[in-house]
Amino acid sequence: MNWQFWKKSTKEKKDEPKSKAREWWDAILFAVVAATLIRWLIMEAYTIPTPSMENSLLVGDFLFVSKFHYGTRTTTTPLQIPLTHQKIWFTNIPSYLEWIKLPQYRLPGISEVKREDVVVFNVPPTGLNDGKEYPVDLKTNYIKRCVGIPGDTLSIRDKQVYINGAPENNPPEMQYSYLVTSDGPINQRNLEKLELGPEDYQVYGRQADGKFVYMMWLTQKKADEIKELTYIKSIEVEKRVDEDGTIPYSTYYDWSGGTESKKYYRWSTDNFGPLWIPKEGATLAINDSTLALYGTTIKLYDHNKDVKIENGKLIIDGQEVKEYTFKQNYYFMMGDNRHNSLDSRFWGFVPEDHIVGKAFFIWLSIDKNSSFVNKIRWSRFFKLIK
Repeated sequence: MNWQFWKKSTKEKKDEPKSKAREWWDAILFAVVAATLIRWLIMEAYTIPTPSMENSLLVGDFLFVSKFHYGTRTTTTPLQIPLTHQKIWFTNIPSYLEWIKLPQYRLPGISEVKREDVVVFNVPPTGLNDGKEYPVDLKTNYIKRCVGIPGDTLSIRDKQVYINGAPENNPPEMQYSYLVTSDGPINQRNLEKLELGPEDYQVYGRQADGKFVYMMWLTQKKADEIKELTYIKSIEVEKRVDEDGTIPYSTYYDWSGGTESKKYYRWSTDNFGPLWIPKEGATLAINDSTLALYGTTIKLYDHNKDVKIENGKLIIDGQEVKEYTFKQNYYFMMGDNRHNSLDSRFWGFVPEDHIVGKAFFIWLSIDKNSSFVNKIRWSRFFKLIK
C-alpha cells in the first residue's frame, strides 16, 4: 500500500508548468549571464564620442572590440553590477564595490599589440579619470593607434613619426589642423558638400581685410580639394611648436616633477623625442635625465608599493636605486587626428595591464549632424578597422 498517497509524484512535479514571471526571470538571467561572458571573454561594443581618430574612425561610429586578440584580463573587482563600467546607468552611483580585490591576470591571446593596431585601453592618469583612482580595468576607455611598442625608440620630426630611426607608416586617413582663409563666411551648404561637421572646424572670425579664417582638421586629400575652391584664398598646415620649450603633456602626466623636464627635453607635439619605450625586463640607469621621463611610470604603474623621487634620486622600499628593471611592457599611442588628440604625447605611456582589446569592425555609424534621411552612414556598415 502507498502510505504517501498525499504527496505529488516526481513526474507530476516535473510536468508542472512555469509561471510567466518565472519564464521571464530565467530568460533575463540567461541573457545577462551570456552577454556578460561574451563582453568579458570575446567582444565588447564601444562608440566613438570624440574626433581624435578621424578620419579613420568617425564620431558616431559603433564598433566591436576584440578581447581575444590580446587576451582577456581577469577583473580585480568581482563585486560589480553586470554590463556596467564605472557607474550605474544614468546615475553617479559607483557600479562596483572594492570589498574584495583580486590580482589581475591576462588569459592567452592570439596576438600581441603591434604597431599600427587600433587599440582600446584604459587611460592611465587620474586627471583623465574624473580625478578618481579607479581600479585599472574600470578606468576610462580611450581608443588610439599604437605607434610604438616595447623597446622602440620613437621620434617625431616635423610631424612624421620615426621608429628606431625609420619613418613609420602613416594612416591613410590621418588628419592635421589647417588654417584656412576664405573670401567670407563659408555657408552651411558648402560645408556639408565638403563633408565637414561641427567637430571638423572652428571659426576664428573676420580679419581686418574682411576675409574669414577657419581652423579645419583635414586629411591631405581634403586639404587639396579645398585649396582648389574659388572662394578659398589660402590654406596651410598649422605647425605646433612650443616656443617656450614647454613639454606639451605636462598638464596631465607629471613625467618629471615639473621643471626637470624642461631642463632636459624641449619637445612639442610635432617635434618630439627621441624617447625609448620601456620593455619588460629591460634595465635603465637612474639619473636626473631618466627620472624626468620614467619616474612617474615607475612610481605609479610598474607595481611598486613604496616609491619616492627625491632630489634626483629614486627610492624604493627605503633604498636608493641606481638601476631599475621594468616589470611590464609599455606602449605609445597616438590619435590619427594628430592635432586634435589627447594621447601619449601629452600624458605618457600605456602600461600593458591597461590594454583592453583590438578595435575590430564597425557595425553601425550614425551622423548626428545630418538630416533624418542621411543619418545612417550605410557605407561604414561592417567595415574592418585598419
